[in-house]
Amino acid sequence: MSRKFYITTPIYYVNARPHIGHAYTTIACDTIARRQRLLGFDTFFLTGTDEHGQKIERAAQAAGKTPQQYADEISSEFRKLWKQMGISNDDFIRTTEERHKKRVQALFRQIRDNGYIYKGTYTGQYCVSDELYVDGAQPGDPCPTCGRITETVHEENYFFKLSAFQDKLLELYANAEFIRPETRRNEVISFVRSGLRDLSISRSTFSWGIPVPDDPKHVIYVWLDALANYVTAIGYGSSHAGAQEAFKKYWPADVHMIGKEIVRFHCVYWPAFLLAAGLALPKTIVAHGWLLFEESKMSKSRGNIVRTETILDVLGADALRYFLLREVVFGQDGSFSFDALVQRYNSDLANGLGNLASRTLTMINRYFKGEVPYPSHAAAKTPADDAIAETARKTIREFATLFDQFQFSRALETAWGLVAAVDKYIVENEPWSLGEKQDDESRARVATVLYTSAEALRIATALAHPVIPDATAKIWEQMGLGDIQKLALADLAWGQLQLGTKLGEVRPVFPRADKSAIERMQQMEDQQRGPAVDEPKPPAQPNATPAPVQPAVASAPAAAADAGKITIDDFAKIELRVGVVKVAERVPKADKLLRLEIDIGTEVRQVLAGIAEAYAPETLIGRKVVIVANLAPRKLRGMESNGMIVAASLDGGKPVLASFLEDVPVGARLK
Repeated sequence: MSRKFYITTPIYYVNARPHIGHAYTTIACDTIARRQRLLGFDTFFLTGTDEHGQKIERAAQAAGKTPQQYADEISSEFRKLWKQMGISNDDFIRTTEERHKKRVQALFRQIRDNGYIYKGTYTGQYCVSDELYVDGAQPGDPCPTCGRITETVHEENYFFKLSAFQDKLLELYANAEFIRPETRRNEVISFVRSGLRDLSISRSTFSWGIPVPDDPKHVIYVWLDALANYVTAIGYGSSHAGAQEAFKKYWPADVHMIGKEIVRFHCVYWPAFLLAAGLALPKTIVAHGWLLFEESKMSKSRGNIVRTETILDVLGADALRYFLLREVVFGQDGSFSFDALVQRYNSDLANGLGNLASRTLTMINRYFKGEVPYPSHAAAKTPADDAIAETARKTIREFATLFDQFQFSRALETAWGLVAAVDKYIVENEPWSLGEKQDDESRARVATVLYTSAEALRIATALAHPVIPDATAKIWEQMGLGDIQKLALADLAWGQLQLGTKLGEVRPVFPRADKSAIERMQQMEDQQRGPAVDEPKPPAQPNATPAPVQPAVASAPAAAADAGKITIDDFAKIELRVGVVKVAERVPKADKLLRLEIDIGTEVRQVLAGIAEAYAPETLIGRKVVIVANLAPRKLRGMESNGMIVAASLDGGKPVLASFLEDVPVGARLK
């Protein structure tokens, strides 16, 4: 492969154990790296941990450990988690490694030899938490980034001539591709235009860091140390020929992916360091927003972090990967909640891609002995078949464009638009009915419908693979297509599914999650955080009369009760909603029960209905029904039924579902 691609996460500071805020950046980079490999690029994906600085030295002391022991412990947790998540990084660099230390010193020497470092004295405010010099701050002032009180620092330092690069940096920012999104670029431009002061790049009042070359009483400023990992990991400053070749091959980086809170370091300091050293600049620096939980950024100090392991244990890595990239508009802040995670999982993965795969491949097994059928002759084709093919071609084009612009949410929305279109196509063409017929026309038609559905499934699966690699690999194998890693994504096109391909064993890839999944995740997190502290209750008033307990349902007027009738107020309490059946299947060992998954607009509900003797499951897919939406859940055959389907029957006869003559939108309330 002659084309190369180099992508990096920020190296994560070991002041806190990993949580899904860290996972968010890593997943985005992993997804990009996986896609680039499928496109034929020689891809190098770097991540790691940042382990030096005064903050780590103090944290280790508080924990009764040496700084190295402290860093070893937390760095190992990051590596363990990335392995558990299946992250495909090619290297994991630690700033305490000897290779990094020696190469950072080489970078320091190069900048110094080029005339951009001098010795001086610094007096001012410093934020230990962010390892940040706070220009213009006074003693007692808070850090503008984290809000913690800054410390007054007076020490001999080496300074970097940052002020010499103001004009060069502003010229660099004229390239809109260098910093994304535009809001971050504008922030950086405003900061640089306000004037740059020379930057202290060493500390002499503590020792946990990389010694300055030829002056070991100083340690290199943690941000010069940390930022340099992008070049030291691929061989800069090494005397080894192989490492030197790797640096020539992969540098400059194609993408640095970072959080918005470290934009200044990456978009001002880092390019200035590189210019001073005479090195090429990265092509793009992409800053994403924060992942919010309870409207606040996740952080150890707030006690609102969510562990990635909790989600992996309950729903798996693919669920988290898909949720973060689909739910959050990249570059903006996004909200996380277990409820939203499970709802997105059920609607898009279980009821969407997973259900499409199960339905399509199961019918190919049933009607064509597990082999991809030959499309019918031209006389049996309809415009609907061509419409799906054109939708798939359009999806391939749009997905690539949006993904390359880091618009992951819109790209996935486009791909799942194809999934929805095929679902509708299947419902309208009823292959389950055609497959039971023996005439040539029906057989030809069902072959076309199932081939069209399978080919669309193949394309959706290929596009989604970098995002949800485990599930798509399973679908690919079930389709008889072998190893999805061998897919040439750049050549993906409609009509490549080989006729007669023998399917593998068909199994569900996304089992539906119920409310217990949310409860389990919340309990796991609560156990990690410790018992909740109850709000203090006001003291009881002496001789106070307890408030009367209100009944759950108000009593009807006596006259109405005597007549056996209810009032309009009673009726108003019943919430009837229009829903569409997404999934229907028989309940094992229950002759009358069907398990339905019904989309009511705001969510997808699991409902158990005693209509199996009147309706075959496949005839219900896509049908609009009425459900009682505010009925308390109950258990039937060990499964939760969350609502009741409305049907009519006379004298114990077969039930008939309530329906409509006109088209009624999903989620509409009956009044």
